[in-house]
Amino acid sequence: MYITRIPKNTHRVMLLFKSTNQSFMASTVCISISYCLHLIQRKPICSNARTTTVEASLISIFTRKPFCLESPELQELSSKLTPEIVETVLKSFRNWRLAQLFFSWASKQEGYSHSCYTYNALAAVLCNARQIAPLRELAESILISQCLWTPGAFGYFLRCLGSQGLIKEANYLFDQVKISGLCILNCYSYNCLLEVISNSGDVGLLEYRLNEMRDFGCPMDKHSLTPALQCYCSARMFDKALMVFNELNEKGWVDQHVLAILLVSYSKCGEVDTAFELIEWAERNLKISLNEKTLCVLIHGFVRENRVDKALELYYKMKILGILPDISVYDVLIKGLCKNREMGKALMLYMHMKESGISPDVQIICQLLSCISEERDMVQLLEDSWINLDMANRLLLYNSVLTGLVNGGNVDKAYHLLKATTVSGLNVSSQADKRVLIKEKPDTTCFQTVIDGLCKADKLDMALDLFHDMHRNGCQRTVLLFNNLIYCLSNADRLNECFDLLNEMKETELQPTHFTFNCILGCLCRREDVVGALSLLREMRICGHEPWIKNYTLLVKKLCEHGKAVEARIFLADMTKEGFLPDMIAYSATTDGFLNINELDQALKLFREICERGYCPDVVAYNTIIKGLCKAKRITEAEDILNEIFGKGLVPSVVTYNLLIDGWCKNGDTDQAVLWFSRMIDEELEPNVITYTTLIDGLCNAGKSDEALNLWTEMEDKGCDTNRIAYMALIHGLCKCRKPDVALVYFQKMEEKDMLPDSYIYRALIDAFAANSNMVMAHEVLEKMIKRGTGS
Repeated sequence: MYITRIPKNTHRVMLLFKSTNQSFMASTVCISISYCLHLIQRKPICSNARTTTVEASLISIFTRKPFCLESPELQELSSKLTPEIVETVLKSFRNWRLAQLFFSWASKQEGYSHSCYTYNALAAVLCNARQIAPLRELAESILISQCLWTPGAFGYFLRCLGSQGLIKEANYLFDQVKISGLCILNCYSYNCLLEVISNSGDVGLLEYRLNEMRDFGCPMDKHSLTPALQCYCSARMFDKALMVFNELNEKGWVDQHVLAILLVSYSKCGEVDTAFELIEWAERNLKISLNEKTLCVLIHGFVRENRVDKALELYYKMKILGILPDISVYDVLIKGLCKNREMGKALMLYMHMKESGISPDVQIICQLLSCISEERDMVQLLEDSWINLDMANRLLLYNSVLTGLVNGGNVDKAYHLLKATTVSGLNVSSQADKRVLIKEKPDTTCFQTVIDGLCKADKLDMALDLFHDMHRNGCQRTVLLFNNLIYCLSNADRLNECFDLLNEMKETELQPTHFTFNCILGCLCRREDVVGALSLLREMRICGHEPWIKNYTLLVKKLCEHGKAVEARIFLADMTKEGFLPDMIAYSATTDGFLNINELDQALKLFREICERGYCPDVVAYNTIIKGLCKAKRITEAEDILNEIFGKGLVPSVVTYNLLIDGWCKNGDTDQAVLWFSRMIDEELEPNVITYTTLIDGLCNAGKSDEALNLWTEMEDKGCDTNRIAYMALIHGLCKCRKPDVALVYFQKMEEKDMLPDSYIYRALIDAFAANSNMVMAHEVLEKMIKRGTGS
């Protein structure tokens, strides 16, 4: 029996004694005389009126809002503080901050000091609130306070630290308390520490403490070996775990808890057969039966390892032991059996469950339904499951089952179940008269759940079939449901059915939304059906709906991709006539379409027209025009466009300057290209790899290889990532300038960076070396080219 209280302000003395027990070899132990005095003098704490009043007053003051720590009432109560009163008050607090505040206030009162039990009271509050940092601070304050501890109280505090993962803190506190003599450490103290360590799985630390216990003379008991077993199992060190288990067995200490530790560990590691053999051995030799919790854990673990056979054997052991399995056991077993397509066993468990008075939940019903092939059997199972429910709850359960099937990827099962119940209704036998049958039909929610699932699974024919069944069964169809189907049908390019649903929607007096029309418009635009798109746009205007920019822009882009820029322009003009103002993105796409068919003047005309109509082109639109002008070598006009950009307060992009630099380079005027490069930097725009590559290529083409190399160095110094295209442009340019030796250096750098050059680079090097009469190098590059299979 451990001492429970330590009187304050007593002197400690050293008492030397020798143990006669051979297993306890410690020759010297530090013990406080206060413990002995306390055993003799301690009296029960009386729950007198005065104490109760003090405690109640303190609780009232500290829970009052607002309250003041300097209040006269609180000052008066401070003189009556005792550890017992403080402990009681702390245990009454549910707010950890309040408990911590009270603890701190009490520690500052004259004539009062905390006991180990007040520390534990606060530790319990902090643990319940999962407040790790304050608990760590509390542990640190113990050493400062020099509070004396009983082994039992100290063990409790260590466990509090361990429960919050403060393993290092628990170990450090244990050592410091041992050194300072604040507690007479014994086997119980070590066992508590071992329990804390075992939860962390630190095998090294556990073995160190076990050796320390032996050196200290503490005998290894059941409470020492059990944490060791837990630690070895957590670390999957089963050889050592079995040694400990055998030692426990030899001493007759194996019980349900010890057995469960090893069994659960085997289960987690997938050693199902080993675990089962151990269960049978324990039943046969130790007459130990597992408890409900362990059996449940093992059943879940065995099913997880796809050993439903062994899990079922445990289930029957539960039944023999008179343990009633809960719904989670049935759930996991039925799930495992359904996964293995063992429907007979699954349905048998389902019957056991009902016989035990446990109502199957939606998840179990869904598992069973997912494996039943016959619609009749599906309906029968569903009807059996809701026999005691009223109509509202039956429909709720039915919809939950359908949702479960859909979410579980069994949308076909949901479809067939809904079809069957749509035809026959849902029959529920009356408990009063078995001959009375009530037929119920699925509601709108049931249909919508399954139709949505079928649409997501691209099973549109089945979805449409149910949609029409809804109408035949008198279920209200919603705008959302119509829209969902039209959206999926339009994406599947089933345009006629989209229009059928649109017309059906109007007949039911449901108003199509902008989403309805735009889904169909998107399909028409993807088909490049200009006439159909304009026709729908007219109807949209009448209904007051706006077309989505992405739809008509897609139509314009597709027309332009096929060289039909003129038709795209006419379509945009017709849109305007219908009262819709196309977005600038669509006009930019049309402008680009004209440029692609080399109709630059038409592109410029369209661009000027839209500007005159009040559109404000952005830099991207201007860049399109500049690209066309540069391509046509009308660079001066492109510069005028740039000035126009500045005039409208827009900021040219890097792309804008890149286009002009490329235009001047291809026009053979590298001086102008370099000038625009300088202007770009003056405008504080950072050149990118395209800028440098374009200018380097232009300089090389002009025979200015030295300037090109200087620009390459500048690019690298500025941290601009050189890519494969840039290297090839430089190498090819240097070869043109008949500098293959320099080009070879950059060719080798490409190889070092695992960049594979195109075949024309090899040929350029070969030709350049051959032109310089360096046939050895030409032959070497040719061999590399053949080896890499880059081409002829």
